[in-house]
Amino acid sequence: MNKKVVLAYSGGLDTSIILHWLSQKGYEVIAFVGNVGQNEDFDAIKDKALKSGASKVYVEDLRKRFVVEFIFPALMGNAIYEGGYLLGTALSRPLLAQKQIEIAEREGAEYVSHGATAKGNDQVRFELTYYALNPEIKVISPWKDEEFLSEFEGRSDLIEYAKRNGIYVKATKERPFSEDENLMHISHEAGVIEDPMYRPEEYIFTRTKNPKDAPDKETIIEIYFKDGIPIKVVNPEDGTLKEDPLELFLYLNEIGSKNGVGRVDMVENRFIGIKSRGIYETPGATILWIAHRDLEGLAMDKEVMHLRDMLVPKFSEYIYNGLWFSPEMDFIFSAIEKSQEAIDGKVVLSIYKGNVIPIGRESPTSLYNRDLSSMDIEGGFTPTDSKGFININSIRLKAHAVVLRKRNPYAWRKRLYGKALGKEN
Repeated sequence: MNKKVVLAYSGGLDTSIILHWLSQKGYEVIAFVGNVGQNEDFDAIKDKALKSGASKVYVEDLRKRFVVEFIFPALMGNAIYEGGYLLGTALSRPLLAQKQIEIAEREGAEYVSHGATAKGNDQVRFELTYYALNPEIKVISPWKDEEFLSEFEGRSDLIEYAKRNGIYVKATKERPFSEDENLMHISHEAGVIEDPMYRPEEYIFTRTKNPKDAPDKETIIEIYFKDGIPIKVVNPEDGTLKEDPLELFLYLNEIGSKNGVGRVDMVENRFIGIKSRGIYETPGATILWIAHRDLEGLAMDKEVMHLRDMLVPKFSEYIYNGLWFSPEMDFIFSAIEKSQEAIDGKVVLSIYKGNVIPIGRESPTSLYNRDLSSMDIEGGFTPTDSKGFININSIRLKAHAVVLRKRNPYAWRKRLYGKALGKEN
């Protein structure tokens, strides 16, 4: 009896060849296609998988699960990698790998496989998730397999193999770079984009309108949150109301796309240490991230916010590195969930030519005291109270100054006169 392997299948060149190659090696290949919002003909992909040697094909609609179980939890922690990347690809990988393991258990398959390369992040994300969910699973990673690598050195070998074996592949030079698309974003990297000085031409962008060509009229929307999770979007101008998580996210994608929101061009550090340039289009998530952060300013305690801000880089790094299912993520996410218990309310946003600008916010759990903050109203805060506050906080600074003046007069004088002192001497 042939050994069963569940292959994460996209219908592209790499996984089409891998599917056929595995079947020729004696494996019974079950193809798994996860719909996480990519713009594809899934019936055609299923048909292609069967023709390429798959014994069975699973096509799973994971879009709502993606929003509820991955995007919204990342939003709660304001996840953003290295200050720019909202982690669209990184968030989809643990979901796909999780479903792949579910199918492997259902089918009694002892192997899983993927088409990620040995230089990228996805190989790590898939395989760490596999092992975290099923420590006994066996992984076939062709792009790290010596036999596979001896047969396929690059793209031209894959195309030639496809021709010999009657596998249809769409090989074109029209878009000379790599893309990954899902509900949350589309990424563009490699090829011509590898030159960090190359300014991306407009044809590269497929998810967002050029901000220069976006409407000359602002779009006003209201986003409602409960415990840090978006629960409703309202467009007061045309009466649009969205409450279903998937519909809500799709609507924000639509609004962001037509207004040129969410373009990012950055050089990032991959988990394995290689620097990589990525161009991202993330319209709907960009709107949500800005709205959520703004509401936290109103409803989150100062010290909790500052502690949470210390966790954000680590939280984002864990997501990026494929550690969604890990003890450290369980630990850090419990703190994030706690921080969101009172993040309730509404944020009003102006969206205009690539900009997302909060213009109003309200919350039943607001910590903002207008009278206390006002420069015109005393509001229970006596101005002379600040004198004692400053005196107490200056004690250690005064002590440090006394010691510095005694031990190093030159350093003390340099503090007073700055760099000019060095030139005088």
